[in-house]
Amino acid sequence: MRNKNKKTKIVATLGPSINSKSKLKKVLDEGVNVLRINFSHANHNDVKDTINLIRELNSTYNYNAAILADLQGPKIRIGRVKVDYAVKKGDIISFKTGDKFIADKNEFYMSYSNFANDVQVGEKILIDDGKLIFEVTKTNQKNIVHAKALIDGVIRSNKGVNLPNTLISLPALTNKDKEDAIFAISQKVDWIALSFVRNAKDLKDLNDLINQYSDVKIPVIAKIEKPEAVLAIDDITQNCDGLMVARGDLGVEVPCEQVPLIQKKLVHKAKKCRIPVIIATQMMESMMDSLTPSRAEVNDVANSIIDGADAVMLSGETSVGKYPVEVIKQISKIIDSVEYSSLIKVPENPPTIKTNRYITKAICYHASHMADEINAKAIMTLTNSGYTAFQISAWRPHSNILVFTSNKRILNRLSLLWGVKAFYYNKFSSTDITIEEITEIATTEGYISKGDFTISLAAMPIKAKGMVNTLRVNQVT
Repeated sequence: MRNKNKKTKIVATLGPSINSKSKLKKVLDEGVNVLRINFSHANHNDVKDTINLIRELNSTYNYNAAILADLQGPKIRIGRVKVDYAVKKGDIISFKTGDKFIADKNEFYMSYSNFANDVQVGEKILIDDGKLIFEVTKTNQKNIVHAKALIDGVIRSNKGVNLPNTLISLPALTNKDKEDAIFAISQKVDWIALSFVRNAKDLKDLNDLINQYSDVKIPVIAKIEKPEAVLAIDDITQNCDGLMVARGDLGVEVPCEQVPLIQKKLVHKAKKCRIPVIIATQMMESMMDSLTPSRAEVNDVANSIIDGADAVMLSGETSVGKYPVEVIKQISKIIDSVEYSSLIKVPENPPTIKTNRYITKAICYHASHMADEINAKAIMTLTNSGYTAFQISAWRPHSNILVFTSNKRILNRLSLLWGVKAFYYNKFSSTDITIEEITEIATTEGYISKGDFTISLAAMPIKAKGMVNTLRVNQVT
């Protein structure tokens, strides 16, 4: 059953393996905090039904499971083939754009309409996560590209295409993504992730769409899976609310041996910006068919946590795998084993830039450090926007981070943040009474007990629900 003290969060991808109320309840009981909808394979009616199920479970069993809508982005695919097509090293094949067709010889449909214009002779074409590699030999710059196979392999229908050397002209937010995003906004999802982000403009386009169709801000996660994004990471982090290290496509777009250090760099950047970071792809892939993970996978998950990840994400393991509940149990054990390690470090630079949030940032920084110094059992913060939760979480205090809010829209959203437990609270009569009441809630929930020190953060006057400006140390009596 769920470990109440687990701080690293688990993101599970929805799919046939967990598509019923009973299955969803099982994975939530075992510690899933965020449920991901992969819009690459999603039907809107089915998604709506699943979202209603999740919210019903949240309400009935007092879960705070967040819903993450993951947009497909400009994923390039080849078309259908009549039969699987065997390719030998040195074979020349053609890729054609325009009207869709089913390949029955060495000519294949390419979904990317500007493909022939964007690729250059000598550039690589990778199909099916790099299982097939071609080199461009000729392009008419209109609709046909000829390419030579560099290895033996088999071309199968609708496989993904990566162009690691090509500056593609496709927008990050495709027409399909816009339709999916508008639908996700209408369903009041908690987070939206954008795939194949290349620069800050891609994120601004999505934020503009959210502003147009939503009356509240929905935070955006930038999925880093392009080399351009790694180079532009400083601008990207300033224009998003979270990062995802999407190692699947990233490991195809850049040499796979570079991914470990890129992962560490991205986590470090996220921590400095006080935004959450998710490590994704092939975390426990062997458990799609096996009850036991490989030792390499266990090490991978553990190292992601030691790097400082807020959350680890499961894809096929929970969406189509045979053992979705067992994989959650296993990853929870790994989290429990390593997340309190002294090897985990976070950037120690205190806030210095004097923005309108400077006082709040400084209070959160000192609260986190003071909590460790006095061995406080909990940092309790009142918030209307969730801002203090983001700040405190990023400092990684050893204490519980208990967040109280009257804003129901952010209640589930905060479930993605490392160490954060959120509670609905809407009284706010006076500072003294409010702190007494939230202390009682924390005691009842088992996070603190008599004699424990706590640190409470609030905005005074408390009824105004402004920015946090007060830090108070209490001992539970």
